[in-house]
Amino acid sequence: MARRFCIFIVLLLAPLKGWSQAGSSWVGRLQRPYQASTVPEVAFKDSNRIDSLLRGGQLYLSLQDAIALALENNLDIELQRFAPAIAKSDLQRAQGGGTLRGVPLSVRELPAGVGGPGAPLLTTVGGYNPTASVSTNIGELGGISAQERTLSILGTSSPSAGPPLPAFDPTAAAGLNWGRSSTPLYNGSDVGVSALHIDNLGGSFGVQRGFSTGTSVGLGYSSLRQKGNWPGADFNPFMTASLGLTVTQRLLQGFSVGVNRRYIRIANNNLSVSDYVFKEQVISTISSVIRLYWDLVSLNEDVKVKRNAMRISEKLLENNTAQVEVGTLAPIEVKRAQAEVARFRQEVTNSENLLVQQELVLKKVLTRNGLSNASIREARIMPLDRIEISATDDVQPVQDLVAQAFRNRPDLAEARLQIENSNISLKASRNALLPGLDLIGSVQNNALAGQANGVLEPGAEPFYLGGTGTLLSQVFGHNSPNYTVGVQLSIPLTNRVAQADAVRDQLDLRQSQVRLRNLEEQARLEIESALIALTRSRSAYEAASQTRQLQEEALDAERERYAVGASTSFFIIQYERDLTQAQTTEVIALGNYAKARAALDRALGITLDKYNIQLSEARSGAVSTLPHPLPQ
Repeated sequence: MARRFCIFIVLLLAPLKGWSQAGSSWVGRLQRPYQASTVPEVAFKDSNRIDSLLRGGQLYLSLQDAIALALENNLDIELQRFAPAIAKSDLQRAQGGGTLRGVPLSVRELPAGVGGPGAPLLTTVGGYNPTASVSTNIGELGGISAQERTLSILGTSSPSAGPPLPAFDPTAAAGLNWGRSSTPLYNGSDVGVSALHIDNLGGSFGVQRGFSTGTSVGLGYSSLRQKGNWPGADFNPFMTASLGLTVTQRLLQGFSVGVNRRYIRIANNNLSVSDYVFKEQVISTISSVIRLYWDLVSLNEDVKVKRNAMRISEKLLENNTAQVEVGTLAPIEVKRAQAEVARFRQEVTNSENLLVQQELVLKKVLTRNGLSNASIREARIMPLDRIEISATDDVQPVQDLVAQAFRNRPDLAEARLQIENSNISLKASRNALLPGLDLIGSVQNNALAGQANGVLEPGAEPFYLGGTGTLLSQVFGHNSPNYTVGVQLSIPLTNRVAQADAVRDQLDLRQSQVRLRNLEEQARLEIESALIALTRSRSAYEAASQTRQLQEEALDAERERYAVGASTSFFIIQYERDLTQAQTTEVIALGNYAKARAALDRALGITLDKYNIQLSEARSGAVSTLPHPLPQ
């Protein structure tokens, strides 16, 4: 019996891992279940990469460096790094028999920035008179606030609780009590004492644990020592003890390994869900960084165009002034040239301010405290990459692209896992419809030991003489056993709560399936739209490039006419405006092409592969790629 008792103890305490690890002290093993690991503080220091890119008050930034800085410093990615650890804590909770607290299912989109140059497109030659405007509303300059997007397809409700879970973590309970009682006796002369005085010392110890099969096992030991002043007792003092094993097996509700381990299965799925959500956050952040970077490049090019146009207008003003002074040109031409110089100064100021604001947005998303760091805040960003457009777009058929997106997109993968989790919960809610039927069995060994109270009466059993050793030998010797077997049935007469939960979980599942289909259709739409945008932006760039060339030729021709007196400065100004706008249009079209290409990569879920981004580096926040060499 003692050997069987030890086996039961081992089975009940099996989940207590680490108690026998080498090098662990006894005190440490005892304290381990009551201590939690400490989560380190967040380091709000920027990576060293950004310092290596600073020189002379300028931040030299390639696209690959911008991506690396985002992986190392972006706070949205840092926020999502906690999600896998949260999922692991939920799994640990489920393994102990607890319910789940849930995992984060939202990602943050970076600010939109000010966008690229905002002047109207020009695809005609001559005769166009663009109007300049100065934005006075911050909303017109583009979004500067991040937006949050949820990836949950489960709606606002949570699955039903289902049948109660077994407590997979064993629980030990112990008690010790002492007491003294005094009872006056109305017939004390008959028994030899006027009052009965009894001292009690009792103790108990028990272990309980549940199993995935719906089985609950409890092992308990209790003992009592009594000493009194009764003269007629055979044993005084005496001790009693019992060792009992109770096993309860659910036969209907709660009888299923799948049902009882449902939260463990969901928690394991949520580990993958958290990885997918993290990957989606990285894709979202990197795609936005690419867009912000190309917008910055376009804005830089636009500033160059506007400054060059201002220099040309200033030169025209000088020429007109000189001609007016010698009497070969009407004074009105000077006024026209002065107005044109003022207009382009405004255009330059507007473009430069847009560029500065775009730089601030980019610094914010690439650093942890860049805007509070004076050297970074005041540094001007010098983009090292230029937008290049390939001769052709090697695009696969749409059906192949859709299949590729369905394989690669993390938002679709985690949505499918949410559907799987809903099916797991639905099985549990259906199981909760069943009546409760439990099979209960118990075995208990009893013992008695004590000291003889004087001379034993004839027939008294000397087997019970002794102390603790005698008591334990009887307990484990199976001398006085009790056996009990029974069933317990619990039948809800209407069962409306369980019925409603089962129906609600089915409705939620159907809604989730609709949301998944909607998400898949949205993915198809994003791919189709990105392809259309790619085609349009290429066509717009080709048209804008040709228009710019024609505008240059038209301006050269008009200058030749002006030189021989066949034209006026009014027409020169007009053609210079058109050329400036055509150059801006080309910049806009080129930037739109780069952003359309990035949007297609994101829609296909291949952004990380295209830019050689390792998720392991994104998780650690340490990118192995060396910074781009600074210009000499």
